[in-house]
Parts: sequence; C-alpha cells; structure tokens
Amino acid sequence: MRINFIQKVYIGLFLLALPIVVFSQSTEFTVHDVMFKSQGITLAGSILKPKNPFAAVVIVHGSDPVKREMEFAKRLAKEGVAVLTYDKRGVGESGGVYVGPSVGTNNIDTANLNLLSKDANEAVKIFQAYLNNKKIPVGLVGFSQAGWIIPITASKNPQVQFMVLFSCPTITTLEQLRFQFYTNGNNKFWDDHTDADAREHTKNDPDKYQFVATDPKLFLNSLSIPGLWLFGEKDIQIPVKLCIEQLNIFKVQGKPFEYTLFPSLGHNTSSADITSPFDISIQWIKQKTLTKKN
Repeated sequence: MRINFIQKVYIGLFLLALPIVVFSQSTEFTVHDVMFKSQGITLAGSILKPKNPFAAVVIVHGSDPVKREMEFAKRLAKEGVAVLTYDKRGVGESGGVYVGPSVGTNNIDTANLNLLSKDANEAVKIFQAYLNNKKIPVGLVGFSQAGWIIPITASKNPQVQFMVLFSCPTITTLEQLRFQFYTNGNNKFWDDHTDADAREHTKNDPDKYQFVATDPKLFLNSLSIPGLWLFGEKDIQIPVKLCIEQLNIFKVQGKPFEYTLFPSLGHNTSSADITSPFDISIQWIKQKTLTKKN
C-alpha cells in the first residue's frame, strides 16, 4: 500500500515518512469468544486472529457504553492484525457497573479511569496467553477517552509495545471538560471561533465539577514506546491544537510520538466511512513492528 497522504494532512514537527512495507496477508481470520477476570468481575470479548498476524492489539473503549468493537476489529484483522475487543464493564456480556454521564456519573474520575486501565491490562495478559507467541508485538488501540486510559495501562505493563490513539486527548480531564462545555456540541463552532479563543477557555474557565484531574502527560513522560495520534482539526470534543502542542514538546524531548492532523475531520477519525486515518495507522503499525523485528 503506497502512502499518498502527505498533501492531505499536517504532521507534527516533521512529515511522518513511512517506508512501504509489504506483508503476506490473508483476509481470512478466526473469531473466538473469551471471558477473563478483572478486579473481581468477568469481562467478555472476542479474539480475531488472522492466519499469520504481524501484530496484535487490544482495543480500548471511548466513553460511551459500548460493546466489543467488532466492525473495527474486523478491519484490523483483514489487514493482518490480531485483535482482542471486549464489552466495556457494565455493558453487554461484561460484569461490573458502567460509569458515565448517560447514567448520571462521572466517567473521567481518576478512580474510574484507573479501573478501566486495569481492565485493559488484564485484556493484554489474556491475549498474550492466547497468542502464545512472544514474537508478535502487542499494542493498544483506542478512541477518545482511551487517551487517558492507554498511557496509564502502557506505563504499568511493559508488554505493551506500541499505541495508536484516535482523537485522544493529551491534556487533563478537567481541561477537556472545559473545552467540551465551551463548544457545547456546536458542529459549526470552528466557523466563528479561533484556536486562541478556545485555548483561553480551556486553560482558564471555571470548573463546573470538582474532582481530581488525570493528567496523561505524567504517564506519557514515563513511556518510550512508539505512539501515533490521529486528530481531526474540526474536533469539538478535544482541543486538538493544544494536544498537538504537548506532543511536539514530547517530540523535542526525543519521545517516539507522532501524529497526523486531518483538516476536514472532527472527532470521528476512526469512522468506517473515512479510510485515510485507518490506512495510515495500519501502515504505521507495520513500519514500527518491522523495525522492532529487525
């Protein structure tokens, strides 16, 4: 697959130059349902395994009460990536209690994010046992809220070797809430607001809720594994430019973190209707796993 996206996206301090990597792949994959324990409850999920996977990933949820991400997992499996996806705790066949605004609770409270991180960690463990092949690099792929969960998980599990984050914040939970309250779900927000305006509110607005904030930078600072963030410039859920600014600081410090910015997209960078972010993530995973094997 040749990459022709350089003119369509803005990328970090440098252009993300990925070599063309060719793998022998099959669109065939097997699906196995699994159940595993985490913090006293049972989580249910599915493992999708191609014949010869070159990498494996555990999918980490966004904030919604979602079941296993089967359609996204199938897209990955067809590209040669083994996948474990599971129903979020309190959803579908998984035990526990779902926490979120739809049920009147705070799902970005530090305690809940740490709990979801432990779920992801247990998923990595059971996945590795199932694969029974330590040569297959295992990473984390996630959406939105996963921007806080994945760094926590990766910082506590040395078996996680890479991470791909679709529309994920690199700012604190409180800063993200301030921005989200300011945009107020207005899809035309960026038509009459500037980045400087949004930044001012994100940094200085009074908080509507009081709780201990989670700062992903504390965990990202401890990581040396490759990471790729995929952002939509018109996002009204997270302040993308502020998140990119932090990633650029990490890049200057030598962190192997990269990102792509899609000018026409919003928060939906993992949508099946938009192929470029997904295609870029696959090529990036191939390049990183090949580098590790070499």
